[in-house]
Amino acid sequence: MPTLVIVGAQWGDEAKGKIVDVLGAEADFVVRYSGGNNAGHTVIVAGEEHKFHLLPAGILHPGVTAVLGGGMVVCPPSLLSELDRTGAGGRPIGQLVVSPAAHVVFPYHRLLDQLEEEARGANKIGTTSRGIGPAYTDKVQRHGIRMGEFVRPEIFERRLREVLAVKNRLLSMFGAAEIEFEALFQEYSRYAERLRPHVAEVAPMLQAAVAEGKHVMFEGAQGTFLDLDHGTYPYVTSSHPTAGGACLGTGIGPRDIGSVLGVCKAYTTRVGSGPFPTELTDEVGELIRDQGQEFGTTTGRARRCGWLDLVALRHSCRINSMSGLILTRLDILGGIGDLKVCLGYRRDGMELHSPPSLIEDWSGIEPVYTTVPGWDEDLRSVRGLQDLPQSARDYLELVESHTGVPIAILSIGPARDETAVLRPDLIWAR
Repeated sequence: MPTLVIVGAQWGDEAKGKIVDVLGAEADFVVRYSGGNNAGHTVIVAGEEHKFHLLPAGILHPGVTAVLGGGMVVCPPSLLSELDRTGAGGRPIGQLVVSPAAHVVFPYHRLLDQLEEEARGANKIGTTSRGIGPAYTDKVQRHGIRMGEFVRPEIFERRLREVLAVKNRLLSMFGAAEIEFEALFQEYSRYAERLRPHVAEVAPMLQAAVAEGKHVMFEGAQGTFLDLDHGTYPYVTSSHPTAGGACLGTGIGPRDIGSVLGVCKAYTTRVGSGPFPTELTDEVGELIRDQGQEFGTTTGRARRCGWLDLVALRHSCRINSMSGLILTRLDILGGIGDLKVCLGYRRDGMELHSPPSLIEDWSGIEPVYTTVPGWDEDLRSVRGLQDLPQSARDYLELVESHTGVPIAILSIGPARDETAVLRPDLIWAR
């Protein structure tokens, strides 16, 4: 069946947005299934840069139905601003559909996010302060406001009064000013009015599309090791960016997933706090950051950079049941010299072959490296394996042999045409 999940295979920021845009040309539906505007995808089309935080990157194809699934938390002013910006000047874009089960992010979520992060003192998680964690907390505590309630005025007023009374008590405990109901209600009612035409049941629509054999692509946000259950907890996001989250956040069953492609960089990055065994804090790390312009789309923060970690990547392949890998940013490693690749972990004289579950067990881990030759050639014109220098081909073979997963696509540069499809049979399962 032609259904495809695009998932981040590392700690996020793997250039998923570009891949979704490229493959979106063949899609009927592109579906975000988790997270909120803490995500950031950058797409370049005809020299024009588009930054997405909530909208699926596939919306740039006019024939696509872009869906925000029930597993998401949605900030209305951010979504509307992004929608206006993307369609500015009459630019044709896809149709937007928002699940009534998606939860709404309000100003009190953002404020509590900041206050809670400050209260952690030296143990900060590195949150984006977009209110994502508190919004998911409300969801789990079963007093969040869903999009379906938000766009129905008579329900929204009642629910907002109930929830705001509780939130104002929390804000008072932090010593912060309370939020006045009427101003918040009036402002967000205007957003609800604009979003109402886009809210429709998502699960039956996607289930019918799958039954009809339409091309449905699920767009992941963040990355595998930021997953709430499988990531480096507590330095994780508040949702499920793994492939399994595509089922949880949309209503598609596991047996309706045809292919899973994991997007990974040719090196490793992460933003915020948390373990990072292959991190480079020297001039090589700075060089990778500078050549790769490794700064967050959402926060602008400098990303931590390090060597490729194949222990983590192999584990990610298994968690996500990957059909293939999409390797990005191979060109950034050009001119660095010999490259190191992590093939194992060592702690207290013992070898580890998979990442630990508990954060305490990451302490003392040392990466076990192999050193491989680098390359000096400019790879931006590469469109197939035959265009790569031998050392770069050897690098790809090392990734494939250690993970047991073939590389389906190479992304060399940010533009649509800077892409080499190596295994088209792995993309849309038939």
